[in-house]
Amino acid sequence: MPNLKSAERRLRKSEKRRARNKHYKSMMKTFIKKVKTAATKEEAELMLKKVYSILDKLAAKGIIHRNRAASYKSKLAQFVNNFPIVKAQS
Repeated sequence: MPNLKSAERRLRKSEKRRARNKHYKSMMKTFIKKVKTAATKEEAELMLKKVYSILDKLAAKGIIHRNRAASYKSKLAQFVNNFPIVKAQS
């Protein structure tokens, strides 16, 4: 437990930020899973656009690092481009 009043305020702020960041990261992971489990390539491409938007917003807000967002986008683009091959192997 914090001893100082300012430390209590910092604790409240950090708890709020942690909850908000956790929500955003959970949402991001859910959408990434939707891209990977898409039934058709067209569906995956539609979901990919949404994921791009989400990743860019999270990187702009500082919730994830911009290089991490770029890495996710690159890997998902490779996945969607190789969609029939990847689905056939799994």
